[in-house]
Amino acid sequence: MEFKHPTLSNIKTSPLWQRIHDSGMQTLAVMGMTKNTGKTVAMNHVLAQAAAAQVDIGLTSIGRDGEDRDQVFFNPKPPIMVWPGNLVATARETLQRAKVRWKLIDSTQIDSPMGEILVVKVLEYGEMEVAGASRGSDQLKVIARLRQCGASLVILDGALGRSHHASPAIADGVILATGAAIGGGIQDVIRKTRDRLGILGIKQADDRVKAQCEAVFTQGGVGIWDQDGKVLFLEEIATLNAGAKLMEYIDAKLGTIAVSGAVGRNLWRALSSLAERHPALNVVVADGTKLFIENTDLLIFQKLGAKLVGYRGINLTGITLNPFSPMGGSFEAAEFLQVAKAAFVGYDVCDVVLEATSNEKIKETGEVA
Repeated sequence: MEFKHPTLSNIKTSPLWQRIHDSGMQTLAVMGMTKNTGKTVAMNHVLAQAAAAQVDIGLTSIGRDGEDRDQVFFNPKPPIMVWPGNLVATARETLQRAKVRWKLIDSTQIDSPMGEILVVKVLEYGEMEVAGASRGSDQLKVIARLRQCGASLVILDGALGRSHHASPAIADGVILATGAAIGGGIQDVIRKTRDRLGILGIKQADDRVKAQCEAVFTQGGVGIWDQDGKVLFLEEIATLNAGAKLMEYIDAKLGTIAVSGAVGRNLWRALSSLAERHPALNVVVADGTKLFIENTDLLIFQKLGAKLVGYRGINLTGITLNPFSPMGGSFEAAEFLQVAKAAFVGYDVCDVVLEATSNEKIKETGEVA
């Protein structure tokens, strides 16, 4: 199927794109709370805005996206719509199904279940399936290759249950897509989204703490300091199951603990036990994407008097809304947007489809809707 090239002059600059563009960011991750929350629609909005602004875009994915139906619920889903000049890093197998003409630009020598990740230049507007690297280290290599090939902004498309691509070690900014597909009423969606923001949005450590913990986050492992800043333990050990090692220091005058890797349930239980004994404890993690806990866990931890911060903070560029759910229980778009804006004060919240529809009405009637 061929797609008519939209008229770029008709694309009005959106506040979301303006913020992305003005920030000067080089890498943007688009992630969804769950399937069908409008992640692909949000990404297509950014791609269209970038085309209108004549910004050179690189595009890749963590995992697979752009297929006709999602691979979890098998619901029809919107395709990724690429533009002439876009640089796309995707697995060789997906190129056999591409619905646009493309030109091979480079190879990354990074393998994936769907073949080597190749860099191609899109020659026309249309649909494309994208499947990129899964490991964070490979993602960084792909991003670097796209930039070497001319991309000034690289967009990372997320995957279900995977958020490490949103880490500030990989992405300068993050768009979080949320919507009715999460389930429940509007207030349920707001609550679940707020809980997610509570984890992703932990504050960044101050300069003093960052300097103290720098070795942990450059070399990996675990660091423990007493209240006077004296090193009690500093080694490159696996952090996911480091709880037993931490508990060896429960009777010390603990001041700060830094863990570079993922924080799962076992490690979190150890940290919580230490916080009960040492209410002023400071815990530093790499960033919010490393926390595999619930927001209620974090709130309980903070009530103990302990403090949890990230070595790096995540820059949440915007929250996009999808009032439609293919599973039933859709919302009225304007009401959802109004409630979400009131709930997420301090964040840029938008519904890119509602925004585009309003702009069309303005053009047709000359009146603000």
